[in-house]
Amino acid sequence: MTLLLSINSAGDSWSPQRWRERFEQALPNHRIVVDGADAYAKTEVRYAAVWKPAPGLLAQFPNLAVTFNLGAGVDALLSDPALPDVPLVRVVNADLTRRMTEYVTLHVLLHHRRMPKLLRAQADKQWLAKDQSAASAVRVGIMGMGTLGRDAADVLRRIGFQVAGWSRSAKPETGVVIYSGANELAAFLARTDILVVLLPLTPATTGILDRRVFAGLARDGVLGAPVLINAGRGGLQIEADILAALDDGTLAAASLDVFETEPLPQMSRLWVHPNVIVTPHNAADSDPDAIAADVAAQVLAFERGDALRNVVARGAGY
Repeated sequence: MTLLLSINSAGDSWSPQRWRERFEQALPNHRIVVDGADAYAKTEVRYAAVWKPAPGLLAQFPNLAVTFNLGAGVDALLSDPALPDVPLVRVVNADLTRRMTEYVTLHVLLHHRRMPKLLRAQADKQWLAKDQSAASAVRVGIMGMGTLGRDAADVLRRIGFQVAGWSRSAKPETGVVIYSGANELAAFLARTDILVVLLPLTPATTGILDRRVFAGLARDGVLGAPVLINAGRGGLQIEADILAALDDGTLAAASLDVFETEPLPQMSRLWVHPNVIVTPHNAADSDPDAIAADVAAQVLAFERGDALRNVVARGAGY
């Protein structure tokens, strides 16, 4: 059996050779080939493990049985009109979940403890001794209550924050208050001081982070004005609206890990805005060791006749 690797992304964690080595260790009885680097017959390919493959690539393999996405978001694959009608499996991995929770917790705490202001004060040699509110006075709202959102909510709740979640459809009990659907979005926003966004990118969520959403956030919180943290997908946000909301005080600050165009263009004012933290889409990097092991376990289980886990519902987009 042959597994094809196709990876189109920058960064150390996305080195195709590194992923090849991990898959060869995890699947010693399978052939691992890298698209663009190895010679192989297209009829050989039974599995594809991919991150942002070229549109139309996967349609070239007549015997493809399963596509495994190596990152959390599947929007790049679902936008391919030629995507083969075979199971598409998304990453649900404990390592990736912990990394995202680290990122969310870090940035919620950075804004709660006013660290950007303190760092600026340090640079100016100012002793900025302001009152610091307790976590229990801050209302965090998480948009997207899948595996990542639930884990982040649990950690933030245990630290002491008032945590609520919102999802497009009703979710099972999670230990926090859950709002769902368009009818409950306004109530969710109105009780939120720090908005954490972990939504998948679908036609229904594209551009959801706009002036209307920012204006609906709480105006009576201890932070003075609300904060945006987007670690979901860049297509969720309208960056012109984020900048306008920061400029007029609708938003106090933002932490952004994802962008409309990646890498973030050097001309973008997000790089230099004093109230923006920019990170290079590394909130939850896919770890080759952990994810290759998970994919390999699914391949072997599939060959034994077991059902695949975490298959994408294409109509829902995740």
